[in-house]
Amino acid sequence: NDSHIQRAPHPPNMHVWGEALILDSFNLQGSYNQPLGMSSAQADTLFLDCTIQGLQVESSDTCTKCLSRVLSLLHPGASQAELPVEPAPSPGESAGLLWKVDLKVEDVNLFTLSSLVGASEVRLDTLTALGSAESCTVSVQGMALALVKNISEKMQPCCKAPAIRCPILKLSMLSFTYHSSIHSLEVQCGEGLTLLWSPPDHMYLYEHVLATLQCREMLQCTLESPSEPPSPAQGPPKRVLNLTLEMSSAKATAFVSEASYLSLVAERVSVSRHGSALHAYCPELAAGFDRHSIFSFKEVEVQLLPELEEMILHRSPFPTLRTLRNRVWAFSFASIVIELPYQYDFSRTLDEAVGVQKWLKSLHRRDRPPSPALPPDLLLKVQHFSWVFLDDVFEVKLRDNYELMKDESKESAKRLQLLDAKVAALRKQHGELLPARKIEELYASLERKNIEIYIQRSRRLYANMPMRKALLTWTLSSLELVALADESFHGVERVLEQMRDLDSVSPFPPEGLELVTQWCRMLKGSVKTFFVRIRDYPRYLFEIRAWQLSGRLIGTEQSGQACSRRRQLLKLGAPWGDAAVQRNMPPLKFYHDFRSEILQYTIVWGPCWDPAWTLIGQSVDLLTKASADPSPSLPWWDKSRLLFHGDWHLDIEQANLHQLATEDPYNTTENMHWEWSHLAFLWRPGQFVFKGDLDINVRTASKYDDCCFLHLPELCMTLDLQWLCHGNPHDHHSVVLRSPEFVPEVPVGQHHDSYRAFRSENLNLSIRMDLTRPGGELSQPRILLYSSTLRWMQNFWATWTSVTRPVCRGKLFSNMKPSRKKLGQHYKQLSYTALFPQLQVHYWASFAQQRGIQLECGQGHIFTRGTQRLIPQAGTVMRRLISEWSITQMVSDLSFVTVHLMASTCDESADHQLGSLVKKTHLLSLSSLTYQRHSNRTAEEELTMRDGADAFHTHQLQLVDLRASWTTTNRDIAFGLYDGYKKAAVLKRNLSTEALKGLKIDTQLQAKKLKRRLLSATLPPQRVTGTTSERGSSGGAYMLQKLIEETDKFVVFTEEESGASEQLCGIAACQTDDIFTRNCLVELVNCQMVLRGAETEGCVIVSAAKAQLLQCLHHPAWYGDTLKQKTSWTCLLDGMQYFATTESSPAEREDGQLWLEVKNIEEHRQRSLDSVQELMESGQAVGGMVSTTTDWNHPSEAQQTQQVQRIISRCSCRMYYISYSHDIDPELATQIKPPDAPAEQEKEDLLKKQEGAVDTFTLIHHDLEISTNPAQYAMILDIVNNLLLHVEPKRKEHSEKKQRVRFQLEISSNPEEQRSSILHLQEAVRQHVAQIRQLEKQMYSIMKSLQDDSKNENLLELNQKLQLQLSQEKANLQLESEELNILIRCFKDFQLQRANKMELRKQLEDVRVARRTEFYFAQARWRLTEEDGQLGIAELELQRFLYSKVPGPLGPHHLCIPISALQVVLRPQSSCQSGRQLALRIFSKVRPPVGGISIKEHFEVNVVPLTIQLTHQFFHRMMGFFFPGRNVEEEEVGDEEDKSKLVTTGMPVVKPRQLIVAEDSLGPGKGVAQGLNRTSGVRRSFRKAPEHPVDDIDKMKERAAMNNSFIYIKIPQVPLCVSYKGEKNSVDWGDLNLVLPCLEYHNNTWTWLDFAMAVKRDSRKALVAQVIKEKLRLKPAAGTEARGKLENKSDGTIQQQQQEEDEKARLLIGLSVGEKNPSKKSIFGRRK
Repeated sequence: NDSHIQRAPHPPNMHVWGEALILDSFNLQGSYNQPLGMSSAQADTLFLDCTIQGLQVESSDTCTKCLSRVLSLLHPGASQAELPVEPAPSPGESAGLLWKVDLKVEDVNLFTLSSLVGASEVRLDTLTALGSAESCTVSVQGMALALVKNISEKMQPCCKAPAIRCPILKLSMLSFTYHSSIHSLEVQCGEGLTLLWSPPDHMYLYEHVLATLQCREMLQCTLESPSEPPSPAQGPPKRVLNLTLEMSSAKATAFVSEASYLSLVAERVSVSRHGSALHAYCPELAAGFDRHSIFSFKEVEVQLLPELEEMILHRSPFPTLRTLRNRVWAFSFASIVIELPYQYDFSRTLDEAVGVQKWLKSLHRRDRPPSPALPPDLLLKVQHFSWVFLDDVFEVKLRDNYELMKDESKESAKRLQLLDAKVAALRKQHGELLPARKIEELYASLERKNIEIYIQRSRRLYANMPMRKALLTWTLSSLELVALADESFHGVERVLEQMRDLDSVSPFPPEGLELVTQWCRMLKGSVKTFFVRIRDYPRYLFEIRAWQLSGRLIGTEQSGQACSRRRQLLKLGAPWGDAAVQRNMPPLKFYHDFRSEILQYTIVWGPCWDPAWTLIGQSVDLLTKASADPSPSLPWWDKSRLLFHGDWHLDIEQANLHQLATEDPYNTTENMHWEWSHLAFLWRPGQFVFKGDLDINVRTASKYDDCCFLHLPELCMTLDLQWLCHGNPHDHHSVVLRSPEFVPEVPVGQHHDSYRAFRSENLNLSIRMDLTRPGGELSQPRILLYSSTLRWMQNFWATWTSVTRPVCRGKLFSNMKPSRKKLGQHYKQLSYTALFPQLQVHYWASFAQQRGIQLECGQGHIFTRGTQRLIPQAGTVMRRLISEWSITQMVSDLSFVTVHLMASTCDESADHQLGSLVKKTHLLSLSSLTYQRHSNRTAEEELTMRDGADAFHTHQLQLVDLRASWTTTNRDIAFGLYDGYKKAAVLKRNLSTEALKGLKIDTQLQAKKLKRRLLSATLPPQRVTGTTSERGSSGGAYMLQKLIEETDKFVVFTEEESGASEQLCGIAACQTDDIFTRNCLVELVNCQMVLRGAETEGCVIVSAAKAQLLQCLHHPAWYGDTLKQKTSWTCLLDGMQYFATTESSPAEREDGQLWLEVKNIEEHRQRSLDSVQELMESGQAVGGMVSTTTDWNHPSEAQQTQQVQRIISRCSCRMYYISYSHDIDPELATQIKPPDAPAEQEKEDLLKKQEGAVDTFTLIHHDLEISTNPAQYAMILDIVNNLLLHVEPKRKEHSEKKQRVRFQLEISSNPEEQRSSILHLQEAVRQHVAQIRQLEKQMYSIMKSLQDDSKNENLLELNQKLQLQLSQEKANLQLESEELNILIRCFKDFQLQRANKMELRKQLEDVRVARRTEFYFAQARWRLTEEDGQLGIAELELQRFLYSKVPGPLGPHHLCIPISALQVVLRPQSSCQSGRQLALRIFSKVRPPVGGISIKEHFEVNVVPLTIQLTHQFFHRMMGFFFPGRNVEEEEVGDEEDKSKLVTTGMPVVKPRQLIVAEDSLGPGKGVAQGLNRTSGVRRSFRKAPEHPVDDIDKMKERAAMNNSFIYIKIPQVPLCVSYKGEKNSVDWGDLNLVLPCLEYHNNTWTWLDFAMAVKRDSRKALVAQVIKEKLRLKPAAGTEARGKLENKSDGTIQQQQQEEDEKARLLIGLSVGEKNPSKKSIFGRRK
């Protein structure tokens, strides 16, 4: 009542700011009991019971100052009053008090007030404390902590804890229990613990805590005595408090920015600490980022232990560690699941959280020195780990709906079939009574029902099965990771020392490194399974089993300079503003030295996974924040070089790489499988090393499955990476990142790049595969290839080189980042080196192994280098760069190469195993092979090479000691292999999209034709380097044409001898100057080839000391109305020799082939006469015998081998072959000029029509010395027939089809119709291909089933049925593919003609069934010997022998022999013109054979007047040589009887042959084989027996082959001067002047023997009469006229008179002798 302050009553549930203490009610009860007597054993007892309601306490600066002032006034008195009782009570008295306190406080509100940051409030609904001397328990019900940031009102409402708005901390129940006896504290927290934290709230709380601490310090200063110095604490050591914490549930949310926050949810957390050990357990823990639950932990257990026995065992494998024991943090998780939502920017929130963490660190840990103590070890155990990138929900639903639609379409088709069957049954039952309207309603109802079912299935799509949500899933099982700290690498200096040891290749900065973060640990880990899967694809991307890892790992972060620090702003609000956090920009780098052991390691990848991988890459980009440096980001390969340094060793028991070969990511059957066994992998900086056994398999769903096409045992493969940078590629320490405000100025148009010196511009990759093992056993690499395997690899390559499409890029997807460069475009140079001790290659044309090639070689070395060039595409649209690879160098060295051709002896249905029932024949072998390929040079370099050194060739091949075999078996296998390859290539080309794209013709060049013609007419001739050279291609042909034009004249004159060989078309075509590439040069040293015919025994060996083969590619040119590209081959052989076996030669043996020794092949060899073998041999002369060997490693002295005879001595040979192709090089297509129109229509004879583009073969021999016996002659003809001049019989049929198609295209001149027909045929062929693939897949599945059930009859029957169906499909495919090829080729020609406004002319000559063939011998001496090869019969000399065959259905043959060719026995009568005049000319026009019989339309023989000096003995010996086994004096039998006799034996007995006739029969098709078929003249002693029984069909074929149909034969009359010496008692004639009459025959089908007999018969009739007339001195008028025509000289009359006088004298003597003995035999008569 005395107070002058008027107070209003306190408002209920409100706090008035400024009131320090409010108590609504206070109730205190207590009792104190003290025992009687001082020495009683009972202790004093104290009981207190207190109840408080409505407690409000406020702490503020004003309150503290007032309280401090009050206490300062009260403090002196209190200190004086307490002086007497200062001594402390005895320990016994204090310990003897027993007390118990029971306190209950309700509605407690605690406030702190600040003038700057508002106020804070702590609300406790109920506080209960129950304490005693042994234990004390405090429990709180309903607790909340809130901030009052703005105090706008004078009063603050006091409400219950759950009703407080926006509390920072809120919990429902909290209990503390302290046991004094055991010094332990138990804390229990009920459900509903919620913490909401943010940086501004943290600053508010921080300021309030600081203000509270200042108030406490002020009060302590007021209460403490100033004169009392603080005494140091001395007493027993401090006991560690044992703590136990149990929490039901808790949720903490921390806002790191206004919109981003982190959340943590825990259930049933328990934490206990006993001494220095800490243990925490939580069955369920989840962490989220921005409303996304990302981290989920199950059964989390954390322990901090002073030591652990398990860790001591982990230290034992590392002897370098010094520390034996250390503290351990042990983490154990039952499962860790991380799920990152689709397109969630995780890095932004994480970066803000790290910035807040660094701000808190700078706020609370200022100037805190680093602890020198060794950090604890780490032990991590995870039973199951899963990392998932979530997929786009729209993409998932789109895929699922697509699968549903596919399945529903199949189901609706089944329902439609059922309805069709039901309707058919109703119609059958009701007939016409069933209304059509009813049927329509049924089908309409079915359609509605299908729609309803689809909608229902779509709605229930995820009812039974949850929706797939994973884009990438990474799972680990049984993960255990140990990180060991040690004194040896603790501290900055030691860490730097370890870092320099691990990264020795990087230059260390001389000024040293200042590190912000540095740590080094010894790691040891193990993983049971390691799986990475993309979406729900059936194959794992990574599959690793039983992985163990150990080694050192260092992490360092370099301290950035001032320019390498970025500022991160943290918005704290008023009154603090924005806080700036300095962030270090240099990245955290890792240095490692790991060793791993893996049981199984599998990687699967394919381009079909690339779209999904692009999405994964976008998700990975959202994990880490991009650098603030404005430089372009580093590609992943440079980033890995920047962040990771050191070595990594991997020992893998089984490593697999599967390269998917389809565009379907769900396919599991089509892939290329790289299989490593016992792989040792080493990863060094810039180098990868693989050591192990490598098998590369082709996995495909066909019968070619599991084809191991490459087996490389004990392979050491090294990949060296050379990074091309502006600076040192290993100097990563010099990379200085710059924040945007510190970026230096750069010139206009350039961009700043902090990585400029480190960023790689290109990469040079070097691959080295070494299979050699010094000192060990030789390993044999094997390569097994099928033609289908090669086609599969082409598709595989096309799949892997296809262009990937952009995925989720552009404005629509808010992704405008520049496209990343592919590693494949980063290569600049790629080099490959292979070293192997031996190699075996098998190639089979089919899985049935019908035909194949086997290559074996010894030690080899292969090196190749290629460069890549990126070409920008023209146009304004941004497009990808075109990658162009070019081979700049290739070098190969192979030794002891052997090639065999293989053919199966069983059919395709037999078992297919390599080596079983396979017949191998030798093709070629050589002792060394050297190959070099160089890059194409520029035009300037080419000109300099032409002027100076030898011409430059792209390919150079050198073969030493080549030994080749060419037999009919080899020929058939080789032609079969080539035919299969050609068909496959044609099929691929014709089915491609480029098939109908024509060549680009420059139409602007048409306007320049006149100008070109005027220039060519006025300017002198210059060297032509354009696309065509008409002069070069027609010069030699014009000479030959001039020769042919004189066929009607009796005597043919030629040019001088020096230019005879220049008439040949082959030489003229090869010498043109339109070459744009000298492609190939093959050099052979000491080569030899064995030739074996089909019908004779023995062999011919052709050898050459040196040989050169050159191939040149010429510019495309127009030939007539067709554009073609010319390829020329030139072969030069020196030191050629021909050897042949004699008549008594045995057949070819299986154990070895006959070969010449090198000493007999080399030229200019000095003979060693000390050797007995040398004395026995016959030197270098023709006809000599030479020893042979069967093995090049052993000379002939060590073996008992037979000898061969030299039939042609050393000579030189030149061969030319020119081929023309429709396949034009695309690079040259733009350079093609349209053809010039002919100025005037010239008369085109037969030769000029064919001259343009005919494949031409020319052979030139200069000097030949020949010696043969009859057996060798027969053998040579057999070889020429069946080996050298063999032409594929199907070419004629193909040409006829092509001609028919050309006429069809001319009739139907609409290009769109033609294109449409081609497209339809293409589609049909594609359907055949698809059907074949489908059948192969069905057979593959059946074979897989038969592996489990091999005796299933149904499966076996189905497999046989599918096999037959597959064979039929393949046959249909071949037919339609051939038709498509003809159609496309003709269409292209027609398209080119239309582009140049040319008319398609009907040219019958366009059908070419053969090639032009030319043979020229400058001088040849042929010695005919007896069967022993030594005794001579005759010697024939030919000079300037020329044989020419022009192709076409009416192709003529020309055989020209000069006069000087015939000596002694035959010689021309006019020897003065022997240098220029031809002695013999044969002309033949050949038509295509009919029924196997060759058609000779025109056959003409022209001979100059001859002088014949003949003896009976010589005649018979010559007939015996050319027609052995035939009695030429017998009367010829009738045609039918003779032919029947020839046919019944199966092998003809007699077929006379003359050399001049042999050459002219080179007809098209089988005519080539028919013309030189000399089987009938071969004696049975050196004839092969038939391999198979001869049936009637074979007899018919052979009989047809023996016959020729002569439409017209003409042999003009020939004057002869005959001298003859007969046997004993026979007449001898001298210089009888006779005339062989003109013989003509029409429409006869004869054998060559029949033809010879007819000529003999008709000639004999005419000549016998002339002989009689000569004897009777009756001079025939015909003879006089003929002689008169032949007398061309001025002294002809004198010579005639002299001849008449001589004739008179001889006729007188000859007539008397003839009358006395008229029955004596003559040359044209038979013996009586």
